[in-house]
This record gives sequence, C-alpha cells and structure tokens, in this order.
Amino acid sequence: MLHDLFSPEVQHALDLAGIFVFATSGALLAVRKNFDIFGIAVLALVTALGGGLFRDLVIGAVPPAAFGELSFFVTPLVAAGCVFFLHPEVQRINRAINVFDAAGLALFTVTGTTKAYEYGLGLTASAALGLATAVGGGVLRDVIVNEVPSLLRDREMYAVPAVVGAAIVAVSIAFDSLNALTTALAIVTTFVLRLLAMHFHWQAPRAWNRRSSVAEEQ
Repeated sequence: MLHDLFSPEVQHALDLAGIFVFATSGALLAVRKNFDIFGIAVLALVTALGGGLFRDLVIGAVPPAAFGELSFFVTPLVAAGCVFFLHPEVQRINRAINVFDAAGLALFTVTGTTKAYEYGLGLTASAALGLATAVGGGVLRDVIVNEVPSLLRDREMYAVPAVVGAAIVAVSIAFDSLNALTTALAIVTTFVLRLLAMHFHWQAPRAWNRRSSVAEEQ
C-alpha cells in the first residue's frame, strides 16, 4: 500500500530516520537518569524498536523486522553512541529533534496500521496496532525508568495525533480509497497536529467536572 507513495529504498530510509530519532530521545532520557553506557543503549533500543516489535509479534510477522534487518538494530546503537559522547550538543537541538520525532510518529502510525491490515486484521485492530507502533516504544521506555507512561498522561497530545492518523488510514481502507493521496493526508495530518500541539501546548481533555482536591502527580 505504501509503495504507491514511497519506493522501497525511500521507505527504508524513512524507517531508519524515525528509528534514529526515537532512539535519540530514549538515550537522552537515559542520560538525564544518569544511566551508564549499557543503560543508554538499552533505552535507545527499546524506544526505537519496541512499538514495531510488539506489532510484528501480534500479527505474526516473524522474525520481527527489528531482528531480520541488521540496520534496524544498529541504528539505535549509533544514536546511543552519539548521545553518549555529544549529549550537551544534542540537547541544544532538542526542538529539531522534536520535529523529527513528530515525523517519525506520523510515519510509524501509518506504516503500522497498513502492515497490520495487510496481515489480515480488521480495521479497528489495525488502527490500534498503528497507534501501538508509534507510541509503544515510548511506553516501554517510561516503564523501564519508573515513570507514568506519556501515553496515559498525554501532555502536548502525543497519542491523539497518532489516533487521528490511524483513523484516516482505517477509513480510507474501509472506502477502498487508500492511495498515495490519502496516505500522504494521514501522514501530514498526524505530523501537523503533533507540531501544533507542541507549539500551542495543547492537552487532551481531563476528567469532566473534576473537583478533587488532590493535586496532580508530577
């Protein structure tokens, strides 16, 4: 399905770019947590590959792409090495990294949804796995460092854009209209929503009419 929009070579390059950016964000969190080099590498790998690994295991695509393609495994290690030696410089370009992270979120959402559907899942399950592909690595990362997963505390709407993108893909499949145009629409919509959420600090709605005096946990 995505071959209508990207050649296999371009698709592979975009996958590696998304993996590198996600791995960088995981490695930076490991540095902030004062992990050693092994911990930095593990968190980079988990963040970059966790969502895709979960998706492939669910749909029965074994061995998962993370193990069948050497570059998918090496790229997070390269990102971890860059952060290990250059983390002050990497943190200075955090805004640029967030932009690439939004691009990775958009691409992984769409590729995850389409791949799940191609393996025989229904539309709802495919959209759910598209979301899992995009945010699953971040959930595992947060659990490992003993933090509330950002998926559950969706500050600046990280998961919501992915839900919208996956829904666009699912609806396009349902109407037999998934093509280069609708695929691009799903990717761009997810990407732009994420950028707007970061810029304007949008948040997903909280509990309606919440009157509890208990302060929100940080």
